[in-house]
Amino acid sequence: MSNILLIDDHPVFRCGLIALIQAEPDLKVCGEAATVADGLRLIQQLKPDMLILDLVLEQGDGLQLLKHLRAQGSTLPILVMSMYDEQLFAERVIKAGANGYINKADAISNVIVAIRRVLQKRLYLSDTMTETLLHNQFNQKPNQSGNGEDKLSDRELEVYMMLGKGYATKRIAEELNLSSKTVDSHKEHIKEKLAIADNTSLIQHAVTWLLTK
Repeated sequence: MSNILLIDDHPVFRCGLIALIQAEPDLKVCGEAATVADGLRLIQQLKPDMLILDLVLEQGDGLQLLKHLRAQGSTLPILVMSMYDEQLFAERVIKAGANGYINKADAISNVIVAIRRVLQKRLYLSDTMTETLLHNQFNQKPNQSGNGEDKLSDRELEVYMMLGKGYATKRIAEELNLSSKTVDSHKEHIKEKLAIADNTSLIQHAVTWLLTK
């Protein structure tokens, strides 16, 4: 029996995913959490065989949790799930140490296949994303999402997403353990890379982008 820990802040989605997993005779959801703090506690307490991690959480950040676990030397198999653009995020999370990435829109049909592959310590990506990454590797070109957000660093993208969720600078600083001055610096870099004139336009742009993902 493989024990799986689920960290996702959408209760309805968690319930549906748990039902899919529990229908498999050799898979079990041993715990669930909605925040990074609770997730870390359960990882230490339950010692799961695998982690399914939402990329964007209400309290905390899935990408930073992934990086934290790998920095601590954890080899826990991790499948990242997200509703956001695979072209933009999949390569980032794989580079950060994830064993797979799956879009939530594909979860019903593909999540069990993804789970089994990740449990075997094999990489899981959609066929389309695998082809994209191979093409980029052989052509030595960075991944192109076609929107401009691919120009942002991981940290800048996190700040951008939090702006889209309506977070003020102070809250972003608290969530990411940064100073407000550093967050403001990231905002300036984002505006420069995306050719956005001012902070009001930046927030509007981030909100619109997040709603369309």
